[in-house]
Amino acid sequence: MRSYDTSPARKLLPLVLLFCAFAHAPASAQTAAAAEGQGRPETAAQTPSSARPAAERARNREAACSGFIEQAPQAALGQIVGAEEERERSIFAPGNLVFIDAGAQSGVRVGQEFSVVRPRGQFRSKFSRKSGPLGVYTQEVGRLRVVRVRDRVSVAEVTNACEDLLFGDLLRPVQAREVPPARGEVALDHFAEPTGKQTGRIVLARDGREVLTRDNVVFIDLGAEDNVRVGDYLTVFRPEGHGVIVEYDKEIEANRRDGFQSERLRGGGFSIQSHRVRDVNGSSSGPTVKTPSIKRHRPQVPRKVVGEVVVTRVEGRTATAVVTRVAQEVHTGDAVEVQ
Repeated sequence: MRSYDTSPARKLLPLVLLFCAFAHAPASAQTAAAAEGQGRPETAAQTPSSARPAAERARNREAACSGFIEQAPQAALGQIVGAEEERERSIFAPGNLVFIDAGAQSGVRVGQEFSVVRPRGQFRSKFSRKSGPLGVYTQEVGRLRVVRVRDRVSVAEVTNACEDLLFGDLLRPVQAREVPPARGEVALDHFAEPTGKQTGRIVLARDGREVLTRDNVVFIDLGAEDNVRVGDYLTVFRPEGHGVIVEYDKEIEANRRDGFQSERLRGGGFSIQSHRVRDVNGSSSGPTVKTPSIKRHRPQVPRKVVGEVVVTRVEGRTATAVVTRVAQEVHTGDAVEVQ
């Protein structure tokens, strides 16, 4: 009679061999892949976001949905006057079918695309040095493609929406957008010297934002009349007195005369948190220097650089731009200078 080894070690041996076989396969595949990939350039998925070119950040959505302040508004080709589901809804998004009051008599054809805009009226800014209105602020809200044409009315599908489309939104021809050229990512110079070129202000931001960051859309009061072009980069800096958080009207001189600490232990008038006295040979309780006085009599100091923008569209008196780099938050009203 044949005898069999029934010890625990004997029973576990096949399981151990099976585990080793499965573990060896992935390891071999990874080793082969690593060897095969040696010398290959880094893939786009591996590239850190900070190394992407500035033009890549001015994405198609920023260009298609940015809006503009135009000096001479164009005539509309028509407007949205109805929709397939107008009894159920009053706002429209991609995939919805809407009716426009332009048809075969106006030369509309199937497949034709329209840009949808929403003028908001003349725009003025307290930040701009230019007199009078800067133009008509116009939102870009989406895009339509015609799917059926009748004599005076056409059916169009919403193909893109920056926000909800509404009855009365106007149609314009789709215009090609020039993408700003890419340039290498470099560190933002916080103390960049003035270039002496055109300067202006950020007068408005898309969606009414007042505190801005990277990739936000802004409008500046420099345009074609100032020789600004698409692709121009502008330094954003903060003028003296703008964006002030700390006021110096009543400066706090901690632990100088009053407080809960012992006069003997806290150093009395010699607290480290007190400003220096004006008369260094006078009494320690005499008048101290004040911050406004120091700032008023100081020499010119470097300006506060807070970011950078690239121009994506130019109108007569204004331009649309995208924030490409920031040192801190950018504010509406901050100044810009052509680099």
